[in-house]
Amino acid sequence: MTDHQSEAHEEVHLVDAVGLVCPLPILRFKKRTQHLPSGTQVDFLADDPSGRRDLQVLCELTGHRIEWVREEDAGVLRYRIRLA
Repeated sequence: MTDHQSEAHEEVHLVDAVGLVCPLPILRFKKRTQHLPSGTQVDFLADDPSGRRDLQVLCELTGHRIEWVREEDAGVLRYRIRLA
């Protein structure tokens, strides 16, 4: 199997924090990802207005990388994060 094929079948974990307000979205993200291995991809859903800033700070502290952000319905943002 080539590297490209393994990426296509890589599992993406979902952490849904829609409806939660600061600091709960980031706390949920940390709790749900703490035992996942480095390199794991996580989709994080949040609609808290301060969530983007909080997530950026968390990633700076931990070394996680935000790969992309997409706007979903009703103000929900989907962040694709690769864990450090």
